[in-house]
Amino acid sequence: MLLLHEVHEVRGNEEDAFEAAYRDEWMPALAQGDDARLLWFCRQAHGSGPAYHLVTITALRDGAAYERLVRAVHEGDLRAWARRVDELRHDVTGKLLVPVDWSPMREVDLATVPTAPAEHELSLYMEDTGWPHAAVDDYVAFWQTNYYEPMRAMASSMLEIQAVNRTAFGSGRRKEAILMQKILDEPALLRLLTTEVPERFRAPGTFMHEALAYRDRWESKLLRTVSWSPLY
Repeated sequence: MLLLHEVHEVRGNEEDAFEAAYRDEWMPALAQGDDARLLWFCRQAHGSGPAYHLVTITALRDGAAYERLVRAVHEGDLRAWARRVDELRHDVTGKLLVPVDWSPMREVDLATVPTAPAEHELSLYMEDTGWPHAAVDDYVAFWQTNYYEPMRAMASSMLEIQAVNRTAFGSGRRKEAILMQKILDEPALLRLLTTEVPERFRAPGTFMHEALAYRDRWESKLLRTVSWSPLY
C-alpha cells in the first residue's frame, strides 16, 4: 500500500470550493475503481499554523494504482479537475508514504472505505513528523520500542497512534517518518500546550531524552477532520 500525502495551500476565498472539489468529485472518481480511496481530509486547526492549509491522504493499492492515478490526472478523466483545482490554491506539496512494518495501519481494505460523504463528529489529530540524524530505520525502531509499545500498554492515553509511515524511496526526504495520532483526551492536550514539560519527563531514560540520540528536528501539526472525511 502507498499513501499519497498532500499539503494544500488554498486560496482563502476558495476554501469551500476546494473542499467541494474533493468531496463531490475526487472521492467519487476514485470510487469508480477498486485500487484508490481518499482516507483523510483535514484542516490545519485554526491558530496552530499557517492559514488555509488542508491535508489530504489518499490510499493506493500499489505502484500500478499510483501510475493509473497519475495518468488520469495528467491526460485522462481527472485532467480537467486537476487544472481547475490548481486555480483554487497557491501551491501543493505531495509525497508518497509507505507504512512501517509495525504500523497499526499496514493495509487498508479499500472496499470498506466510504466513497460518499456522510456527516459525523469532528476529530483532532496530532501529526508528528521527524527528520532523524540517525538512520531512519533505527529511528523508526526506537519509536516502536520506546513510544508505541509503552503507549499501547497504558490504560489510557492522550493519543491513539493510528498510522506510522515513512517516505517512499525517491519521493521525498530520505530521512523522514510520520505518526498519525488521534487525540483522545483534549483536556490533556490543553495541559500540554499551556504548561512546561516536567523535568522528570526529560531526564535520562525517558523518551524525550533518549529520542535526542536519533533526532532533534521534528514538528507537530494539529489537524481537524472535516465532517465528511472518510476516516476520522
